[in-house]
Amino acid sequence: MRKAKKWAVVLTAVLLALSVLSACGGGKNNGNSGGSGDAGGASNSTGSRNGADTGSSEDSKASEPEPPLEISIMLPIFKTNYPSDDSPVVQEINKRANVKLHLEWVPNSSYTDKFNITLASGKLPTIIYVPDVKNPNFVNAVKAGAFWEVGEKMKNYPYLSQANPVIMKNSSIEGKNYGVYRGRALGRNGINYRKDWLENVGLEPPKTIDDFYNMLKAFKEQDPDRNGKDDTYGMVLVKWTGQWASGFDIIKLWFGAPNKWGVVDGKLVPEHQTPEYLEALRFMKKLYDEGLINQDFAVYDSAKWNDPVVNGQAGVIVDVTDNAARLDDAIHRALAAEGKDQPDVHFVDNMIGVVGDHGLRALPTSGFAGILAIPKSSVKTEEELDRVLAFLDKMNEPELQTLAGYGIEGVHYTLEDGYIVRIDDPVKLESEVEGLNQMLPFIPEDQGLKVKQTPLRQKTAELQKEAEQYVVPNPAEPFISTVYSQKGQQLDNIINDARIKYIVGQLDEAGLLQAFETWKKSGGDDLVKEMNELYAAANP
Repeated sequence: MRKAKKWAVVLTAVLLALSVLSACGGGKNNGNSGGSGDAGGASNSTGSRNGADTGSSEDSKASEPEPPLEISIMLPIFKTNYPSDDSPVVQEINKRANVKLHLEWVPNSSYTDKFNITLASGKLPTIIYVPDVKNPNFVNAVKAGAFWEVGEKMKNYPYLSQANPVIMKNSSIEGKNYGVYRGRALGRNGINYRKDWLENVGLEPPKTIDDFYNMLKAFKEQDPDRNGKDDTYGMVLVKWTGQWASGFDIIKLWFGAPNKWGVVDGKLVPEHQTPEYLEALRFMKKLYDEGLINQDFAVYDSAKWNDPVVNGQAGVIVDVTDNAARLDDAIHRALAAEGKDQPDVHFVDNMIGVVGDHGLRALPTSGFAGILAIPKSSVKTEEELDRVLAFLDKMNEPELQTLAGYGIEGVHYTLEDGYIVRIDDPVKLESEVEGLNQMLPFIPEDQGLKVKQTPLRQKTAELQKEAEQYVVPNPAEPFISTVYSQKGQQLDNIINDARIKYIVGQLDEAGLLQAFETWKKSGGDDLVKEMNELYAAANP
């Protein structure tokens, strides 16, 4: 009897020990950083790790796949047609990333307005594209604690951990990152023009500002498309929004104007207070007055920017140089539909810029095109944040980059010698694929499949590398101003409205300069003072 009691005590102790060991094994994360639900899937009980299947209900739950994470994303769209949530490409992304995406598309031309309205409403998606990190409303929201700081957490993911430190600095607010940047080439901006038109009017590619003007004039007056009609003009300009550069932002540098802020005698000076900026505005007014640019540029939707060039109305777009290949492709498709295509001909060419009195100067990107920010009102816990970041990290996988950029092989493209050849169905591509690349961070870089490298695309890649030596940096890029956070939108509107009104003739030069004075009295002087204090502190 005593022996029986003794064995009972021993057996109870053994069972208790096994129970404790099992509980410890089941709850440990084992270093997995994939999110709250990954812990259970990554680590099983001691018995499971040794290959034993106890068949218990707890082990069955642990082995169940994690349910898809519902993610809503607000993104800009540059076309009038766009992928819906049930697009086969979206469904494939859902499957591969274990998510359920809901896409909230906003026309790029009105994105900043919609962003500000959405921010004020407090009803934010899981991920929201922020076109301008320095947007005062966003900065204020960040300071109020409305967005997750993700810079440190990005180090925990295989792709996000490879983020460029310079770009991280450029996309930061007071040294911290409140979103995952969308990487872009630094020397990306330049001139795209109709090569066939230039040949038809007997001109060489422009080298100087005067050459550029003469090209635009010839495109309007010398029947560059040879149709016998007076139905063309030089350059198409559009309403632009957010951090994106406008044609004028690129052109002003040719005249020696600074990139937003210049340095004169060791002090920061806003670009519009320089004589070179005014000279550039006079040039734009001349183009407008002579009908060399579209007269409705101030309201022209950027989603339709390419249309006048593809349709044979305009011959030039001053924009990112990689747009040349997209323009060329679109012209080929349009001609092919009429049975007039010339497959081996490039109808569009590009260049870094033209030379003014200050040499060749190019507008750089900041190395990124906006950020993908995560609001705390939508993502309430760090565990949820980890899963959202895991999704953004996964979108950097080469296969996911290809999927979001070009769609599904055999459906939206075929492969030829390892390169993508898109199907000839623009409507299908727009409604199922195009625009999804707006959610790609491209960190550390674009590693997906590429379209067939035509001579134009090869030239563009070389051009963008060459352009890096000519870019004009913004010396105030990293600074966050309290004044700008409070009054930046008002101050920007004063300048933007004045320059548009001046170009179209609603303001004369005296009125333009008066608007610049209004800017100073509305907080501009305070902004200049504060920015110079920040600049002095950073450059002792």
